[in-house]
Amino acid sequence: MIPDPADTIVALASAPGPGLRAIVRLSGPIAWKVVRGLFDDLAAEPGRQRLLHSGPLRLPGVFAPLPADLYFWPRPNSYTGQDVAEVHTISSPPLTELLVAECLKRGSRAAQPGEFTLRAFLAGKRDLPRAEAVLGVIHSRTRDELKHSLAQLAGGLAQPLAQLREDLLNLLADVEAGLDFSEEDLTFVATDDLLRRITKGLALITLVQKQIEQRSSADRPFRAVLAGPPNAGKSSLFNALIGAGAALVSDQPGTTRDYLSATLTCEDVIVELVDTAGLRQAEEAIEQTAQQLGLDQAQSADLLLWCEDTPESVAIDMPNVDTLRLATKCDLGPVIGDRLATSAVTGHGLETLRRELASRARALAHGGLAPSLSRCRHHVDTCLRHLRSAHAVVLGQEPAEILAMELRLALDELGAMVGVVYTDDLLERIFSRFCIGK
Repeated sequence: MIPDPADTIVALASAPGPGLRAIVRLSGPIAWKVVRGLFDDLAAEPGRQRLLHSGPLRLPGVFAPLPADLYFWPRPNSYTGQDVAEVHTISSPPLTELLVAECLKRGSRAAQPGEFTLRAFLAGKRDLPRAEAVLGVIHSRTRDELKHSLAQLAGGLAQPLAQLREDLLNLLADVEAGLDFSEEDLTFVATDDLLRRITKGLALITLVQKQIEQRSSADRPFRAVLAGPPNAGKSSLFNALIGAGAALVSDQPGTTRDYLSATLTCEDVIVELVDTAGLRQAEEAIEQTAQQLGLDQAQSADLLLWCEDTPESVAIDMPNVDTLRLATKCDLGPVIGDRLATSAVTGHGLETLRRELASRARALAHGGLAPSLSRCRHHVDTCLRHLRSAHAVVLGQEPAEILAMELRLALDELGAMVGVVYTDDLLERIFSRFCIGK
């Protein structure tokens, strides 16, 4: 059930713990009344202008007043569309807990996860994709993820969908107007115009569908797998890149029997690095298993790092896997051919390899959607199906009543995507994933 938006809510909106500044946020009809008693010289009514008040904050049981700033945004020109107040003061956990408790005592209630952004959505300040982008910003792990979430927050996805919905509403109005005057043989929209406008919608929804299909690969780090013959320096290179002795290194062939994985950051890009057993003819069951595991990892790689310690080594043929050939022991002699020269002993080429990994990962990145926007998958597929049917209706010169029905069904799915149509259960699933205070 959606919490009552008529309540005044309060929460710590900054990170908990000691620090220079804490932010306690309130939203609701009595937000000013709640904070008024905490400061001296505040007016009984705040007026309809934004306000900044700096002065001592007085809390019961605290002998000395605290330095604080009060920010106030009157309705409807605020994030939530309600009166919003923020108290900025020293980030001391006992003091912030006392401040929140005093606000609760004065008539507010504790905010639920995501409730501030939920109120922004209900007030029409944020459509659903932009509200979800707030969650994407909060949970971004890299600069690229943050960039894509900020683009969605700025309307990079919502604006085209909203424009498409507006175009289809106008198109449906033209089609239905033709139905109303069918006996008078009036044409409100030509066939060519119908096809053009429906095709435009098909192109946009197809693009959104491709973005959603790419979410599964965008949700995991870029995967680079070290493979090659035994004793080619794979494990030494693995250890040198991650900065730890995770892989056992030995001159004895076949030392690595399983695969190891670790994550490293290359220029703010997260990469999963996998070390596999040296590929050779297996002589026993355990080694056969190790060989198969290595092949499975190589086939699932975004980039196969084929490690060679001799110029005569031949890279494994995997046509569907991007491969980068490495000369892993360049400290022992000159590198022949177009292999990337590296050495775990001297460190030569490691920074170049990290830059190459970051470049390949960025080139493969699909970014665009905030995490929870995968809820749109069903709506996108259904909308696309109805638009294709509408296109076929026009081409087949079928009755306009069928065209109008397909357009209405497509509009229903678009409405669910942008949040014009929603259920309480849907909103609860989305906003419960937020942290409290957002």
